[in-house]
Order: sequence, then C-alpha cells, then structure tokens
Amino acid sequence: MSATSPREARSIAAAGPRSVCILRLSAIGDTCHVVPLIRTLQHAWPDCRISWIIGRVEAKLMRLLPGVELMPIDKRRSRSEWMRLRRELRGRRFDALLHLQLSLRASLVSTAVSADRKLGFDRARARELQWLFTNARVPARSREHVLDSFLGFAEALGARERVIAWNLAIPDEAQAYAGGLIPDDRPTLVINPASSHRLRNWDPKRYAAVADHAATRHGMRIILCGGPGAQERELGAAIAAAATTPLVDQIGRDTLPQMLALLARATGLVAPDTGPVHMATAVGTPVIGLYAATNPARSGPYLSRAWCVDRYPDAARRFLGKSPEELPWWTKIERPGVMDLIEVDAVTERLDALMRARTPR
Repeated sequence: MSATSPREARSIAAAGPRSVCILRLSAIGDTCHVVPLIRTLQHAWPDCRISWIIGRVEAKLMRLLPGVELMPIDKRRSRSEWMRLRRELRGRRFDALLHLQLSLRASLVSTAVSADRKLGFDRARARELQWLFTNARVPARSREHVLDSFLGFAEALGARERVIAWNLAIPDEAQAYAGGLIPDDRPTLVINPASSHRLRNWDPKRYAAVADHAATRHGMRIILCGGPGAQERELGAAIAAAATTPLVDQIGRDTLPQMLALLARATGLVAPDTGPVHMATAVGTPVIGLYAATNPARSGPYLSRAWCVDRYPDAARRFLGKSPEELPWWTKIERPGVMDLIEVDAVTERLDALMRARTPR
C-alpha cells in the first residue's frame, strides 16, 4: 500500500473519475466539512457521479445538497445496516472510495463498497486501523483543519483547484420559519449554548451576560437555538432565567433545515464546539466560537477563526502541563472547569469587533 503517486494522480485527473463514493457517517459539523470536498470534485469533473454513505440524522441536513446520491444508515444498527448496504450496492463498482472517517465501525461499513481505489488517510493519521481497509493513501500532512484534511482526498485524485463553497438549497418552508423569527433588519445574535459533550459547555450566567451586552450595547435580538435533549433545554432555561433582556427560546423547536435558515438570517452566532458552528459557516454567518476544551485550529469555524475566543493553549498548560504543540493534534481537554477559562469580557470584545466590522445584509 502506498500514497497516490504523482503519475497516478495525473492519470486520474486527465480522465476524471466517473463515480466516487464518500464514506463519512457523522457528525453534523464534519459532514459540513465534506461539502467543499464535494464542490471541489464537482468543479473538477462535472460529470462524475457522487454517492455518500452518511448517518441518518446528518442526511436530514445534507438532503439540501443537490447532485449527490445519499445512502443514509442507522449507526446504532451497524451489522444489519451493513448487510442492507451490501445488498443495495451489489453489482455496483466505484472508481474511488473516499474513506473519511477514522472509526472501526466506519471501516467495517467500507467493506460493503466495491471500488478500484479505496483511499484513506496517510499511515500517521489512519487511526483505529483504517489503513487495513484502504489500498491508497492521501499525501502525508500534519496539523491541518479537518476541512483541509478532507480536501486532501480531492488533491489525491488530481483535483488541484479547491472550491470552498457550500450553496445548500434551503427549502421555502425553512426560509419562512426563519423569516418569522427574524422578520426585519434588526441585528440578531443566535446563541447555541450546548455541545453534545457537556464539558465543552459554558456557564449559563456567562451566556446571559453576553446576551444582555448584545441587547443593551447593540440593540440586538437574542435567539436561543439547539437540539431537543434535556441538557439543551435545561441550559437554555438557565440562560433565560439569568438574563435581564428578553430572549426568544427556540431550543428543540426546529428541524436542521430550519436551523440552517435561521443561522443564514442571523448577524452572528455564539456557540462552543458543536455542529451549528459549521452550519453557520456554511451559510456565511460569522461565528464567535468558544474554545478551550478543543483546538479551533483543528475544528473551529473554518471562515471565522479570527472571531473565536481561543483558550485552548491556556487549557493545555493548566490541565496537561504542555503547550499545544507538544500534544497530539486531536487532543481534547474535556475537564471540569476548562470552559471557565473563557471570560465574558473576551466574548463581548469579539462581538463588539464583529459589529464594527460587519456589512449590513
């Protein structure tokens, strides 16, 4: 097994793959990172048929991506879904499988796909034995943003011109939903307070302080959004109770397309490391990301890293006694108290700077 050679890449680029299968099951944020890869492939080879094996939840959002065949699977039923996928793909063969997920579960799913080239990460990054399930590798790189690491697969196939674009087709119904919440040009701050990882969440009183600052200093409308889980609802209720300004609490009340439309109309988003950060990026909305437990250079909002509050270096030194450069690139510092390193003043300063720099939509 070897990395795709320059000669192989030139050969593929000249003819162009006729069919490509992408394997990336989750999560919402990472599937958002896949879209520029798809746009890059479509730009290089408009006639290439692209199929995507994706998680069922994530497919609800990526159905807004035209020109791609989605093959959703239920990640909780790996064995039965693998058998179903194998039956569905019987008799089909792809020019290339792009294996983007570093999990043994995903690698087992990949065995249902017949492809001339099964392309995975280079050996240093191919964790969880991914290298055993591929026959070619992308060029070796280190310390890349997740989105850039995905674009390495397009490069390995010979697509040299990167296309950083999403252009998701938001349905009219979702647009109407968002228009009902943001009906005018009044600046609107959306706060998505909860990550699926509890230790990435910020204190509700601090969110409330940011909401109050946004309302009193900038006259902003404040909308809370997030998933339907108990953790999200509890956090939203605590923020609303602590804030002095009225908030619109939409937590658990929208679909993924509706949330995307809401983010598209917003002036900005405040959130920790969570999927809606990347949904906002996909629709061009600036993100004030709250990062201490995870590294924004690796997984932050791709177009808004300048707006992030980055306390990951402080967390690395305080909790692990090392600098970020001494840690493996994927290291998470999900420790009690880590998000307390993010000060309210640092977030409001970023919001003030964003409001000074913004162009009215």
